Amino acid sequence: MLKAVIVDDEPKAIQGLAWELGGFKKEIEVSATFTSPEEALAYLKTNSADCLFLDVQMPTMGGFQFLEKLGETDLAVVITTAYDEYAIKALKHEAIDYLLKPIDSDDLEETISKIKKNNNRSLNASKLESLLLKFNSQFDKKRISINTDGKLIFLDIDDIIYVESDGNYSTLFLNENKKIVITKKLKEVDALLPDHHFFRIHNSYIVNMGKIKAFIKNEGYVITDSNHKIPVARQRKSDFLEKL
Repeated sequence: MLKAVIVDDEPKAIQGLAWELGGFKKEIEVSATFTSPEEALAYLKTNSADCLFLDVQMPTMGGFQFLEKLGETDLAVVITTAYDEYAIKALKHEAIDYLLKPIDSDDLEETISKIKKNNNRSLNASKLESLLLKFNSQFDKKRISINTDGKLIFLDIDDIIYVESDGNYSTLFLNENKKIVITKKLKEVDALLPDHHFFRIHNSYIVNMGKIKAFIKNEGYVITDSNHKIPVARQRKSDFLEKL
């Protein structure tokens, strides 16, 4: 008999999944449920289980952060979330158990079968993150994925005005006066951004070409839609003009 733990910040989602699992009571039982990730971590440190049904998007602690805190585990981790079915298909090709809410009983039956065949299917945060990054790059060409504070954020490239370097950190300046600071060097951010939308006009700046409203040639800087002045490096000026 498989022992399952459910972690989800929505009580109704837990009730629904527990009810679905009740249809397979000869194969699996729910040993504990939690709406608090912190309480779930404390439980799993001292209690054994075979599988974990984990919501990837929770307000106090995301699924990635939860797995990082849990560390290496022999638990079969089944991600439950509201991503569209294309994400489900993409990740299932990587032999990861992944269920779309509301959970379908046929999908659940298939997942339980996989867990029974190999209940040592471990999943850590870095692998889950890399798979979601891979999905995002394959299926959504208008967004990039940024890892910050234990969360994976999907940003629409049209929301990014420019990026500024600060040593080992980079600040993404977004629409509506928002910004995000991440622990990535500018060259790493540059590698994430599509070339046809962005250009590194200076050692310390990358600008969204669609957000430039003026180029002051004599003084060597651009003005963005947000009225920020970004310098254009002398050695990059000719390439920038070609890009324009």
